[in-house]
Amino acid sequence: MKELGHLKHFLGLDADHTQEAIFLYQQKYSKYLLKKFGMLNCKSISAPMEPNAKMCAHEGKDFEDATMYSQLVGSLIYLTLIRPDISYAVGVMSWYMQNPKKSHLEAVRRILRYVKSTLGYGILYRKCGDCKLVGFCDADYAGDHDTRRSTTEYVFMLGSGAISWCSKRQPTVSLSTIEVKYRAATMPAQESAWLVQLLKDLHQLTEYPIPLYCDNLSAMRLAENPVFHTRTKHVEVYYHFIREKVMSGEIGLQQVKIEDQVADLFTKGLSGNKIESFCHQLGMVERMEAGVEGEC
Repeated sequence: MKELGHLKHFLGLDADHTQEAIFLYQQKYSKYLLKKFGMLNCKSISAPMEPNAKMCAHEGKDFEDATMYSQLVGSLIYLTLIRPDISYAVGVMSWYMQNPKKSHLEAVRRILRYVKSTLGYGILYRKCGDCKLVGFCDADYAGDHDTRRSTTEYVFMLGSGAISWCSKRQPTVSLSTIEVKYRAATMPAQESAWLVQLLKDLHQLTEYPIPLYCDNLSAMRLAENPVFHTRTKHVEVYYHFIREKVMSGEIGLQQVKIEDQVADLFTKGLSGNKIESFCHQLGMVERMEAGVEGEC
């Protein structure tokens, strides 16, 4: 092993350093994607997906080149390594990799148009004294129009920037919004346990209940106390993991207003202004705003 100094480039990931912060971004990789798929001169756009867009597996004309579509979506999946703002849109388009339609290709091209308008976006991690782990979780209800399964989304922040996020379809169909939100709290509870252990290995103890913000009061009450037993007894035992974490004091469920729910970035298509607001809350800024030095 050799000491090579500060990290600058690694597998498409760029890093700039200052005395007060580190800025991670993928500007070179983004430009490479736009050039590879002929979108370098495309018109930019302010949102990766149309608000309230409804994608279906069997509507639209067939697109014969499924290999090209898979390569494009696969490349975008790697771009989500440091771009949580496109995680939901890319996740939705990955559902159709086996049999894509032309409408799906147009939706993916829209993501590339958004990437062009945000080439310098990355996550800024500032050096700060109050560096606590905080989570947000949410879910859409029956968001997949083909299977009617819901999608679980969560994001964890450590200090000024996001460090872990996910947007994933639930394995079964839920029968109510309470059930959806309750199930959606289980995955971040597991992720929280893993992050706490990782921080412990790095000698960063988290001797406090990890705040996990949810916008559904009924799901919070269910996690804190089985008050709706007769109506929720069909919920699998697996999903009561979150209840044990709450009762043991490892996680503290807290309510957040719907308009302040950052996890909405991973649940649906949003307007450009809303995306920009949530990105700033997650520590995402343009490279020029980060005040870092270095060549692109």
